[in-house]
Amino acid sequence: MERKLLRLAIAVAFAMVGASSANAEILIGMAGALTGPNAYQGEQQQQGVEMAIVDINAAGGVLGQQLRLISVDDACDSGQAIAAAHKLVAEKVAFVVGHQCSGASIPAASIYERAGIIQMTPASTSPQLTEEGRSNVFRICGRDDQQGAIAGAYLAAQGRDTKIAILSDGSVYGKGLTEETRRHLRNNGSAETLYDQLELGLSDYSPLIAKLQAAGIQIAYFAGYYREAAILIRNAREQGYNLQMVSGDSIASEAFIQVTGGAGEGTVFTSFRDPRRNPGAASLIERFRQKGFEPEGYTLYSYGAVQAWAQAIARAGSTEPQAVIRSLRSNEFDTILGRVSFDAKGDVRQPGFEWFIWRSGRYVPLE
Repeated sequence: MERKLLRLAIAVAFAMVGASSANAEILIGMAGALTGPNAYQGEQQQQGVEMAIVDINAAGGVLGQQLRLISVDDACDSGQAIAAAHKLVAEKVAFVVGHQCSGASIPAASIYERAGIIQMTPASTSPQLTEEGRSNVFRICGRDDQQGAIAGAYLAAQGRDTKIAILSDGSVYGKGLTEETRRHLRNNGSAETLYDQLELGLSDYSPLIAKLQAAGIQIAYFAGYYREAAILIRNAREQGYNLQMVSGDSIASEAFIQVTGGAGEGTVFTSFRDPRRNPGAASLIERFRQKGFEPEGYTLYSYGAVQAWAQAIARAGSTEPQAVIRSLRSNEFDTILGRVSFDAKGDVRQPGFEWFIWRSGRYVPLE
């Protein structure tokens, strides 16, 4: 009898160890556009998060636990974003990298807040996301009021006689960036000649290009996603119109130049600082390239989001959400983006925006 009890105790002990090992993981979510016209950005997020998880797990994980990724597709759509957020809540993830589009991040944020899940976006720039005051929401990229400030100053510096059009694609992102750019343009003593909002999803914007040409527009500032920006400038070149296109961070991807071809050459835009230029990022960038993937756009910002969150847990010594939130708000973190910290609203303090230009099929800093 004693031997039977001993064998039973040993079996139970091994079962408990096995169960503990099986559960020794932390689930994190990635929410972005994996389908639809903005899927290139979702791929950037996916690649960045996957690589960060591989590296963190290889170094022993977080508090001795391995990370496992669950990815959901929101197609940059608010309704799908709500469904995607509910799925991640049901999966009991501890952390979400996303969403990508502001129009997806904002409605999803309240769902994560109720579930006690930390959300950190590498791409959503609408100020509204962090202005709503949710303690669980963080942003590791810049905001549109910062982006609009330098865009408005740049446009105003082109001179009072320069005819400028400001165009929006009508998205949450496009409207917000348009408003900020117009505000800062006027604060700098200038104003646009023409404002218009185009219809998303069309394959040709020649009527709008004709309208711009008839008004003598020399510079078109477009606030919206890459596809519409690409078609606009391509249509302009097809009509022999030497329009200067200026835009925002959405066109920081080869997807833009693949649609425009040579028509995209010379397009200037604001975007986050490019961490590929950081000397300390060289080996990581080479690993991405060996996979056949160029870590442009939001890739390294997604990688950095996972790094900051993992380090916050290590500093807190706990995965308890409120402890991690306090850690995120009170520490600095060493990431592929450099040292980062977050303010009281959850916005990152360090990364700002810079000017870039498309030259010879790639984007480089504007000098």
